[in-house]
Amino acid sequence: MTTTALTPREVLRSTGASWDSVSRRGPRSINADAVAAVCDPSTGRIACVVADGVGDHLLAARAARACVAVAARVGARAGARAAILAAQTELLREFPQPEADSVLVVAVLPASDQPDGPCDIAWVGDCRAYRWNGRVLQQITTDHTVAEFWRARGRRPDPRMDHMVTTSTRTTRPSDIGHAATGSSGGRLLLCTDGVHRRLGIATIKSTLADNATAGLAADALVDNALRMGGTDNATALIAEGRPPVAGLDSDLLETHR
Repeated sequence: MTTTALTPREVLRSTGASWDSVSRRGPRSINADAVAAVCDPSTGRIACVVADGVGDHLLAARAARACVAVAARVGARAGARAAILAAQTELLREFPQPEADSVLVVAVLPASDQPDGPCDIAWVGDCRAYRWNGRVLQQITTDHTVAEFWRARGRRPDPRMDHMVTTSTRTTRPSDIGHAATGSSGGRLLLCTDGVHRRLGIATIKSTLADNATAGLAADALVDNALRMGGTDNATALIAEGRPPVAGLDSDLLETHR
């Protein structure tokens, strides 16, 4: 796994937020997951990104690394959706090979002078974002998979369809990018690859976020549990946290677009 720490953690903490991430290789030949975080000095916003390279080969890992680096920089300045479009432009420029591809999720936290401002989130593929506000855990994203496509239409998909994505950084159209905004920046925000969320139920994710004192401990527990539960993929979790969550305050979803 490549962690691109484009902004030092102490700089992020000075804005009132902090983040940590953990990634481990599962029974694969290479860990093609990547993470990055950036705080833009002009906007004061923080962009966190998690990507999962498509495939078990070096090009997948390089694609994920390139995508998170660009998406974090652009996201902190111009927003989550712009981050994915910029990642696509860079991917197509740097890698002509069609097998160089990734899925990713981008979360842009508001500036410190707007602590209750919305968190801007965009995604392609099946990386997920969750928000825990001290009481409620909410899955913000909707998987872009063949299985989810059929579930939304009342059909029961074959299990293998959960691993077939309908959007990726390389192939997505602007209209296909998922987009959402949460109602509060407080609490913990979890970004993770499918190596985590396919092995852990929402109750386990909630208790892990609630019971661990730091973002790093929570991320480590999520990844460790996913692999111990028989995970067959790489597992990556990034947790960002701002001011302490307010008990009883719901983190409502303001807007969502698949």
